[in-house]
Amino acid sequence: MARILVVHTGGTIGMAPGPEGLRPAAGLVEAALQALAPEALTVEVLAFDPLVDSADIGPADWNRITDAVADWQGDGVLVTHGTDTMAFTGAALSAALAGIAMPVVLCGSMTPLGMGGDAEANLALALQAVQGGQAGVWLAFAGRLMPASGLVKHHASEADAFRVVPQQSDPGPFRPRHFADLRLAILTLTPGLPASALAAMLAELDGAVLRVFGAGTMMGDPAMAAVLTAAVARGCALRAVSQCEAGGLAEGAYAAGEALWRAGVGNGGAETAEVALVRLWLALSDQRAGRG
Repeated sequence: MARILVVHTGGTIGMAPGPEGLRPAAGLVEAALQALAPEALTVEVLAFDPLVDSADIGPADWNRITDAVADWQGDGVLVTHGTDTMAFTGAALSAALAGIAMPVVLCGSMTPLGMGGDAEANLALALQAVQGGQAGVWLAFAGRLMPASGLVKHHASEADAFRVVPQQSDPGPFRPRHFADLRLAILTLTPGLPASALAAMLAELDGAVLRVFGAGTMMGDPAMAAVLTAAVARGCALRAVSQCEAGGLAEGAYAAGEALWRAGVGNGGAETAEVALVRLWLALSDQRAGRG
């Protein structure tokens, strides 16, 4: 008999209408699991208390899920989660649990359980995938099982809300990794952004992912280049990714990008912004723990 753990964090799949809109409601996912799970499957549920809208999910929650997965002695883990930050959590768990020998399947929905939408089908697909399925971290959504690293939520309301930008796999062997208490962010370069504004943001951060133009370019303002150089010099770790969904960065392709690399900004290549943030966060966390 297969044994799986369900980590229920919250999200639309387990919400009910309230006076101010949808909000997490206890017991909905548990009831659906009881109805959908086959008799040959033993399901243990670990529910966050209180349940969390995915807008509030962060590194402490990624650590909590990672620990629950690492401690589980069964056949797999299903994680119910809201869709708004699914791409971040997918990237986080894919990196933190790299090399894991059992399936870890994320699941969410665009419509809550019991409202005639996609929730029941997504949960049924996740249950199927977690029972003796392929090891690794996955998303079960809209009839497809997708690698959880490189997720892009491309639609705010349609049931088929996700696609995947293929990412280089994180190396094993399996050793759970954790996210330290750091100040990191994704910052987007835009035409007209004042160098002083970028400097002010970087001054508050331990590191940042910079979403730059095209194959790796930025504005030619010398003050902007000076801000990046100064930030790296004081120990602020910077990593660049493209604002384009696919294609990645090509260091040296354009003179307009030379200031990035000269300043010491790391090249994120074809990483999505979420994957770049997670990898930067874990690299800095490892350094802080003396594993860098």
